[in-house]
Amino acid sequence: MSDKEKKGASGHDLLKESNLTYEDYASIDDGHRYELVNGQLELMSPGPSVTHQMLSFEMQKVIARSCESEYLILYAPFDVILASNEVRQPDLILVHRQRMNIIKKHGVEGAPDLVIEILSPSTIKRDKMDKLKTYAIYQIPEYWIVEPRTGILEAYVLQGKQYEIANIFQEDELVTSPNIPCLSFTMEEIMSKIPNLED
Repeated sequence: MSDKEKKGASGHDLLKESNLTYEDYASIDDGHRYELVNGQLELMSPGPSVTHQMLSFEMQKVIARSCESEYLILYAPFDVILASNEVRQPDLILVHRQRMNIIKKHGVEGAPDLVIEILSPSTIKRDKMDKLKTYAIYQIPEYWIVEPRTGILEAYVLQGKQYEIANIFQEDELVTSPNIPCLSFTMEEIMSKIPNLED
């Protein structure tokens, strides 16, 4: 694709293209959110639910309480640029302050220390299958998947080239991490702050 074609292309024009790069991805400004998956654009689902956003906010607060002095906590939307053809937008990430060099004005270039995805019906397969493989390929040490309806947190830890489930946390079990010692909270603590909302 020529530079002229790229400048005139919307994300929808590029959805059928392959071998796209971060440069192509960054040139899109059509009001939609995308991820770049192995050189191909994937349109993200409509905006997350209010419950999803409240859960994200409560997680940020409890993590910041014990880890803010050591880690930077970023929340969606922002780009995690894992390679020139692989750009993801996780719900939350942690990056150790000693690794701040991977954080740039336009996004994070490289593997965060922890990635957290909060499930929604439209992202279950993407989060539990596709991203599980991708985050392992790019050597992200730890990946958490949170189920907002049940308040269950699945913690995956990288072992070699793939993830193994390290623990499943729920209710008043203390959430801890083998890689990030400052993490210490319960899912009950988070879920108790989230009201039941009508559909």
